[in-house]
Amino acid sequence: MGKVLEGIKVIEQGTFITGPAAAMLLADLGADVIKVEQPKTGDPFRAFKGGLYSPHYQTYNRNKRSIELDTKDPEDAQVFDALIQDADVYIQNFRPGTAERLGAGEDRLREMNPRLIYCAISGFGQTGPAAGRPAYDTVAQAASGFLNLLVNPANPRVVGPAIADSLTGFYAAYGILGALVERARTGQGRRVDVSMLEAMCHFNLDAFTHFLSEGEIMGPYSRPSVSQSYTLRCADDKWIALHMSSPEKFWRGLAQAIEWPGLFDDPRFATREGRITHQEDLIDLLGQRFAAQPRAVWCERLQALDVPHAPMYDTREALQDPQARHLELEIEGVHPQRGPWKTVRSPVSFDGQRPTEVRPPPTLGEHNDEIRAALRARLA
Repeated sequence: MGKVLEGIKVIEQGTFITGPAAAMLLADLGADVIKVEQPKTGDPFRAFKGGLYSPHYQTYNRNKRSIELDTKDPEDAQVFDALIQDADVYIQNFRPGTAERLGAGEDRLREMNPRLIYCAISGFGQTGPAAGRPAYDTVAQAASGFLNLLVNPANPRVVGPAIADSLTGFYAAYGILGALVERARTGQGRRVDVSMLEAMCHFNLDAFTHFLSEGEIMGPYSRPSVSQSYTLRCADDKWIALHMSSPEKFWRGLAQAIEWPGLFDDPRFATREGRITHQEDLIDLLGQRFAAQPRAVWCERLQALDVPHAPMYDTREALQDPQARHLELEIEGVHPQRGPWKTVRSPVSFDGQRPTEVRPPPTLGEHNDEIRAALRARLA
């Protein structure tokens, strides 16, 4: 595995998703991430069926070490300070003002370590009329205009995974990496701020660009109609996805695959503009045709004719696809107490080497003794 951040030490005082996700991305690249947690309870995301190792927690905390610290306790506060003095990066996702009350504000930590990259993740930013408001994934999606592009008007309900939380973690890691590159030149640390609102507005850039340049307000079907994207039920009740875009060769291949060579001679569907305007009609016609054969038949036909498609897998199926298996997306590590643990590897390879090694997420305080012993040896 290309551990390009080997030697970089990260102190993460994060909970739930945004802070832990940012730290995990750095850990996946080889950084030594120490997760600082409250004694006995730890990250609230741990709680699950009477235990402290939930699937939610596992998702965002691999390749880390865990230490329990109550920074209100003088001895633990000294341990925390010792960690900061030797750190390259500190990450927190508290509400504005909380870090200062906990003795983890930027000014105090930077006095101890001027080279520190201090990352503060918030919901709505550090200042402004909404800075103190609670923010969760759906709140950030809604406030950024992104949720409006996901909700089906005919059945309005929140769908899908925690996009805003995860993406904010990505943007935070992106900012931290930039600050680390600059520090290599200047020797000085930086403060990195990112909010869920800012992250999701940037991720929603295409919709804002359409509005700011053309006055167009996009809706849930705006991009799928322009990209000519389809999801179609097959005879075996399995689904397939098409993304036809604009090249005519794809449409000719589709017509041949479904054995309807004259379909795109119809004036409604003969041009890209016509297919966009009459997409609902095309959805109905394609839906009838695809319902006549099982998914495997359609995949074989479409692949033979180079039509952009994929089976619409669920999570049980996706990692068993031959290409996913070839890419070794599913990997396994072994936890010293819990045994084998499986996950999906980082998507980034270096010099052709896939990152197939993984350290399972730590149990609460798993590395208490190890980390404290290393600090005592360093300070001796």
